[in-house]
Amino acid sequence: MKCRCLPNRKFHLIGAVIWTASVWMCCLLNAADNVGTATEGAPSAEQSDAAADFVELFDGKSFDGWEHSGNWRIEDGAFFRAAGGGSLTYKRTLVPDDFELRFEWKVSDGCNSGVYYRPGQVEYQVLDNVGSPYGENPRQSAASLFFCMAPSKDATRPVGEWNSGRVVCKGTVIQHWFNGQKVLDFDYTDPKWAEMVRLLTIRGGDLTGRGGELWLQDHGQPVWYRNLRWREIPDEESLKPSPNFEPMAIPPAALAKEQKRVQAMLKKPESK
Repeated sequence: MKCRCLPNRKFHLIGAVIWTASVWMCCLLNAADNVGTATEGAPSAEQSDAAADFVELFDGKSFDGWEHSGNWRIEDGAFFRAAGGGSLTYKRTLVPDDFELRFEWKVSDGCNSGVYYRPGQVEYQVLDNVGSPYGENPRQSAASLFFCMAPSKDATRPVGEWNSGRVVCKGTVIQHWFNGQKVLDFDYTDPKWAEMVRLLTIRGGDLTGRGGELWLQDHGQPVWYRNLRWREIPDEESLKPSPNFEPMAIPPAALAKEQKRVQAMLKKPESK
């Protein structure tokens, strides 16, 4: 008996082969396009991670390279501010002009602390946003550039849990990262942010300053830091601010308190 379905099977087989070949060709072309895109232009400091050459600043066991007045201890592989007495300062070398700093921090109830990374009052704020009165003002909350720029969101974890922080600075661009999220991203020479930058200047900060020491603030409450490391960002890595960055709005009551504090700061030189 003659099989009438064989010609159809032959037709379907040829079609399947052609379809499979087409799919593979598309995949190869897309892969080539992706490789081209990845290699075009300068690498981004924002995307650097595993290949980055980080230098460990704390070995988890000693104060080697650090200086304090005896009020800090090492507890479970972390720096612990145990009593009043001042900041903990890294003395081995100054902060590079263009750098990426990573660290982890944990606060106690009502804690206020910070990581200072440029000369003067330039600080990544470390805070219990709920228990500290500073938390009512986003411009003074956790991960803010204190008294200058608020983060775009509150990404804090509960008191007693570890948070991750990251500061990336290249040229005039500053980024703060918080628990894996980029929450602050701006160019301080952009006129859009002039009023915020002026606030920091009134407080005594200068974003153009370079060559400062890295130090961890003692503001009166227990606080912990660990896994501190940094790398110098090479010239060929780019860092561009996001045009979509928007800091959190300042509530009216908190803004009124801030303005009162600013007026007090402005009057201080006159009273000398």
